Amino acid sequence: MLRNAPRWLLALLPLLLLAALVAGFLALDPLRYFSGAFPPLEELTVQRVLFPAPGAIRLEVINGGPDPVTIAQVTVDDAYWRHTISPGRTLGRLDTATIDLAYPWVDGEPLPINLITATGVTFPAGVDVAVVSPALDGGTLLAYALLGIYVGVIPVALGMLWYPFLRRVDRKWLNAVLALTIGLLIFLFVDTLLEALELAGEAPGVFQGVPVVVFGALLSLGVLLAVGRRGGEQSPLRVAALIALGIGLHNFGEGLAIGAAFATGAAALGSFLVVGFTLHNVTEGIGVVAPLTRQRPPLRAFVLLALLAGGPAILGTWIGGLAFSPLLAALFLSIGAGAILQVIWEVGRLLSRDAQRAGGSALTWLNFAGLAAGILIMYGTAFLVK
Repeated sequence: MLRNAPRWLLALLPLLLLAALVAGFLALDPLRYFSGAFPPLEELTVQRVLFPAPGAIRLEVINGGPDPVTIAQVTVDDAYWRHTISPGRTLGRLDTATIDLAYPWVDGEPLPINLITATGVTFPAGVDVAVVSPALDGGTLLAYALLGIYVGVIPVALGMLWYPFLRRVDRKWLNAVLALTIGLLIFLFVDTLLEALELAGEAPGVFQGVPVVVFGALLSLGVLLAVGRRGGEQSPLRVAALIALGIGLHNFGEGLAIGAAFATGAAALGSFLVVGFTLHNVTEGIGVVAPLTRQRPPLRAFVLLALLAGGPAILGTWIGGLAFSPLLAALFLSIGAGAILQVIWEVGRLLSRDAQRAGGSALTWLNFAGLAAGILIMYGTAFLVK
């Protein structure tokens, strides 16, 4: 009978049978015989703790577990406190709620907060430092933008000023600089991936943060490799643009960290943090201009490369300070990790082609020293921001 059936029916048949199976399972509910033997699986994640005004606290929570969760009590500094929950106390799967409290919190001091469910399970939502949350206005956006420019655009532009010096070194030292660039990118790849995995652990478990990071990096790498293959051999300017893009996605993650730190008051030594990121990012400018030493690009190309590498830090500070989401941050960072990995491949090919044209090999002790120096430089400057 199926031999003469149309193709669309053959394609839909397994789906129809699957739908019938699911409907039958839900209608018969065979698990009702086991429902009394297991306690409810409650998982409540506090996404953000805000201090919109002195004496006011707001919590944004989500139920990431399979069972409904009823928030019965809220304690602040070990005392039960009056509160309101919108839209209601009971949250179904993936439901969100906003909890508002009137509490005389003290600026600059830690504040332990706990949510207690109807079954007695406690979920902590402590705050390291209580400060008034930034408002979404022109002054706040400008302040965060200036912060992003200072830690992203300016240090990358300063690093690019080594371009005239790099043009005057001979081929073997220039290849060592390209190897140094690969070392910088390897460190950025590992750092970005670890940051993404750390943020994925803060997201509700139902969103499967770690697989999101892994597949985000792999898909980003695959797409960029496919695009690069279609374009044929990459020109030095295009390689520089890819390097700037990879660095920019990494700087987006740094902007997220800085914005969130200033918004939550965690950056009590904020000046030291900003200076640390600035020194850490100067070396990235060297990596951007390293492929361009055999060319004379126009000035606007350097300006665009600096904006591409440092500009995402501005967007990161905005999102981190005003609308931070661990899952989205992890996704963006995983995309950045995949892009950086693809850039490592392209810079390696550029180094190998240049060595072959000169009748030598890219696997020299000088290039290995440059690779190790790039990793060590980034590792050393990372002490200023960790």
